[in-house]
Amino acid sequence: MTWLVTGGAGYIGAHVVRALQEAGLGAVVIDNLASGHRGFIGDDVPFVHGSILDHDLLVQTMRDHAVEGVIHVAGFKYAGVSVEKPLHTYEQNVEGTRVLLAAMAEAGVDKVVFSSSAAVYGNTDQDLVTEDTPKNPTSPYGESKLIGEWLLRDQGVAVGLKHTSLRYFNVVGSGYPDVYDTSPHNLFPLVFDALVEGRTPRINGDDYPTPDGTNVRDYIHVADLALAHVAAATALAEGRSLEAAYNLGSGEGASVREIMQAMARVTGIDFTPEIAQRRPGDPARIVASGELAARDLGWRMRHTLDEMVASAWAARTAGSES
Repeated sequence: MTWLVTGGAGYIGAHVVRALQEAGLGAVVIDNLASGHRGFIGDDVPFVHGSILDHDLLVQTMRDHAVEGVIHVAGFKYAGVSVEKPLHTYEQNVEGTRVLLAAMAEAGVDKVVFSSSAAVYGNTDQDLVTEDTPKNPTSPYGESKLIGEWLLRDQGVAVGLKHTSLRYFNVVGSGYPDVYDTSPHNLFPLVFDALVEGRTPRINGDDYPTPDGTNVRDYIHVADLALAHVAAATALAEGRSLEAAYNLGSGEGASVREIMQAMARVTGIDFTPEIAQRRPGDPARIVASGELAARDLGWRMRHTLDEMVASAWAARTAGSES
């Protein structure tokens, strides 16, 4: 059984590939390396350097490797930047998904696990987000992920595509010392960069109606996330019925101040974060229920906050030295 992982050379995708291998499943990767890294993929995994916008390449790859299903992780993932680059975001995330689904149909591949996002919910005022929480994306990125879910749904009706979408929140940590988050926009890399460069990390707002005044968010370990993708792929392959979408969340969350405290403990670098103004539109708390995913995919949080930080810091340190 071989699964095509789009965007498999990225931070999340590379973890999914390794989780597939560890589960005894075959993987083939397609990635244009716009944000991925060839070094994240071992030489034992077939790698195709190309774009999901290339229909013929996708069809050929699926046929050459006898692909049974697709784990679709590729995409433009920067919500804030998507406001400035909406057309690029829609090209990569909406048109890319459409092309992929068309190529799957031509190649006779009928199973897909889609990497969606909590961004489909937007700035909800619900303390605990469930799959039924109203969808109100506030960025082209969030809109593009919601449209991607619609494309899967409609293709399921049209041709019987077997699918599920995984909506996740803040993905952190590392399962391997040679794979780490290189995003210029995510909290962990931003804080680590500041500490390494001798700058003081910053908290945007400390006057929210939360226990310590800072935003509360859901942080999940990337290795746990990868296992959920494998569980979803396995369920589809076995013909089990899955929900159209699952939240992958902790049910509790952590505040930005708690993250900063954990980073000081783990790195041994004592600091007091600077306090800046709130960012417009930032909700006080967004935390998701993972109950459905626990029921159907064996989802659970296997790592503490300190373990998430420690694994990310170790990989970041190893990566900067290599």
